[in-house]
Amino acid sequence: MQKSKEEKNVRPPQSQTLPGKESEMKPLPKSEPVEPKQGKLTGKKALITGGDSGIGKAVALLFASEGADIAISYLSEDDDASEVAKSIIGSYNKRCLLLPGDVGQKQHCENIVEQVIKEFGTIDILVNNAGVQFVQKTLEDISQEQLLKTFSTNIFSMFYLTAASLKYMKEGSCIINTTSVTAYRGSGGLIDYSSTKGAIVSFTRSLSANLIDRKIRVNGVAPGPVWTPLIPATFEKEDVATHGSDSPMGRAGEPNEIAPAYLFLASKDGSYFTGQILHPNGGEIING
Repeated sequence: MQKSKEEKNVRPPQSQTLPGKESEMKPLPKSEPVEPKQGKLTGKKALITGGDSGIGKAVALLFASEGADIAISYLSEDDDASEVAKSIIGSYNKRCLLLPGDVGQKQHCENIVEQVIKEFGTIDILVNNAGVQFVQKTLEDISQEQLLKTFSTNIFSMFYLTAASLKYMKEGSCIINTTSVTAYRGSGGLIDYSSTKGAIVSFTRSLSANLIDRKIRVNGVAPGPVWTPLIPATFEKEDVATHGSDSPMGRAGEPNEIAPAYLFLASKDGSYFTGQILHPNGGEIING
């Protein structure tokens, strides 16, 4: 028997304006690490874009708990970013550098890399995670301005940041790119977003081949539905309430359920992985 929309609700209907604030979400996403720590990233320095909330926040906290110093790039969500920094410094006794600004701008990407090098001396792990989406009913509704914004934030930033970072990344370093389940099955209301996520898959595979002789690994993570600020900031209230309910597990994932995929790829556990995409998506079968 098919469930009514009310029965499918897994959270209260709600909305925000972009880029969205995690502190205003109901319920709050779960970001804190849940497993005992083993020091898998002791001494490492990580730069994480979109690290103020959602998946990026959970990755930052998990990496810090495993011994890494963290640089967090984010757009303008100062309150959320400050809370992440407090946890990294206070709970895990690691350094945290906050880097606000638009990663869709090449000069900004170069600037934040230089700030990370000045503070930490190197970049061992680059997590290209920042992303934006705008729901539109038809292709004709996607303006040139929106198209450029989506591509600049989601994929151009990866070219800019990676190129700037590679000058300082040594053998054994790694790059992890956030793509999406939509890269593999598409999304009728997120045509431009899904297109960038498909580009990220190809970028990951091509870059891994390019850097293999330098012994720098490049992989990606393709989450399914996840409870992050991007959801209430872009979807209708009713869709927010049911987000993830059509996945095989019947719910959206929590950020701290996605973050371990990044830790696996960043640590020695993933030393034989390059050019690969991991799929924490609640049970959806993906080929490719």
